[in-house]
Amino acid sequence: MSQSLSSCKKLKPFSQENIYFSKDTVVFDTVFTTVGSTTQQFKIYNPSNKSVKIEEIELMGGANSPFRMNVDGVKGTSLGEMIIEGKDSLFAFVEVTLSVNGQNLPLIIEDSIRFRTNGKDQYVKLAVWGQDAYFHYKDLNEGTWPNDKPHVIYGYAAVDSSKTLTIPAGTNIYMHKNALLYVYKGALQVQGMLNQEVVFQGDRLEAMYDDVPGQYYGIYFHEALPSSIDYAIIKNGTAGVHLFSESPTNTGYTLQLTNTRIFNMSRYGVFIYSGAKVRAENCIVSRNETHALLVLEGGDFNFNHCNLLGYGSAKGPSVGISNYYSNPISGITNVGSIHEGTFSNCVLYGNNDFNLAIDTLHMSGVTLNFQFSNCLIRSDSVFSDPYFTNVLWNQNPLFENTAQGDFLYLPNSPLNGNGLNTGLALDIFGNPRQNPPDIGAVEL
Repeated sequence: MSQSLSSCKKLKPFSQENIYFSKDTVVFDTVFTTVGSTTQQFKIYNPSNKSVKIEEIELMGGANSPFRMNVDGVKGTSLGEMIIEGKDSLFAFVEVTLSVNGQNLPLIIEDSIRFRTNGKDQYVKLAVWGQDAYFHYKDLNEGTWPNDKPHVIYGYAAVDSSKTLTIPAGTNIYMHKNALLYVYKGALQVQGMLNQEVVFQGDRLEAMYDDVPGQYYGIYFHEALPSSIDYAIIKNGTAGVHLFSESPTNTGYTLQLTNTRIFNMSRYGVFIYSGAKVRAENCIVSRNETHALLVLEGGDFNFNHCNLLGYGSAKGPSVGISNYYSNPISGITNVGSIHEGTFSNCVLYGNNDFNLAIDTLHMSGVTLNFQFSNCLIRSDSVFSDPYFTNVLWNQNPLFENTAQGDFLYLPNSPLNGNGLNTGLALDIFGNPRQNPPDIGAVEL
């Protein structure tokens, strides 16, 4: 009689570790003008020595998504279990077919793929540009950008050390959520013209986003070489222009800001931090949720014929100036100098009763030098020290429509004819200035 022997095989437990991906975001850089199709790939890694079981894989947009996925040769919008052996990997392929002909689509179309492992969801984001545009995804830039198509910034577009980026008149720049134009020890030259402004805005084109702040970060200068922005419109971001320190080789201003409108930022219009230097003329900075201008830990600034306004949902004074900053984590207080703190022919006004706040620390080796000349200021505290000359306190500028951002004013406005002639020939709209000129960026 023969005897049959059998043995039980123990099942090996699956790994409890997470899986990893070669990319956290799959960006399609092909430009589509009618119907386009392209393929991108990424790898899914199992770092464990044990096998790992992916319980679910789902394309979140489902059947309506313009994207299609293929994981390890299996296609579909919802895939079943897949096993990755220890220290092994799988390939995933993503395709997109997108028609933008005559459709009102967001500039960037997004989706994601969900991977569930050990009860935990992980996502790989998908993004595609939905119209003909130049794209910038964590890239380095120099030379001159062409302006025949929009530029889209996803993540950041950087200007590296000692390099210069020139942006010509008429260029439209769209920024994705949290994106920024990052000038790192280089130079930026924005060369807009009247009626051909360079426009910076968010990348959502639906009408509901026309006046939503915080859609991207802004323009960030880190120890920059001398830069300029002329005839730009910067709207709906977080901090329109943010400057941190400046290159130690600079002898002049970090940034010359002229004929520019900055509005509807979720925090600041212009932020000068830790020694940066700004000269601004013919600028309107308005309807920002915290400050039109914030100076922190010192820096130099000269604003001439500018409107620094706190309308809309502004929560703080239009202008906030401090020469120190106390780090809440380290407890260290850094103090800087303000060698030049000049406002000439400027309007500091808004819905709040206070539109100028100055908070400074005086100590050995620190210079503080302010001058306010021929300005109109709304403030619950009227300053009488010699820093203030020919200042009009708490007089209504009689703007025509602040809710719509229209800062033209009536002929009987106190702005009319009360400025100081500084040799600035034209206003922000190209109108000739009179002698004496009007206060602010606009001449009647």
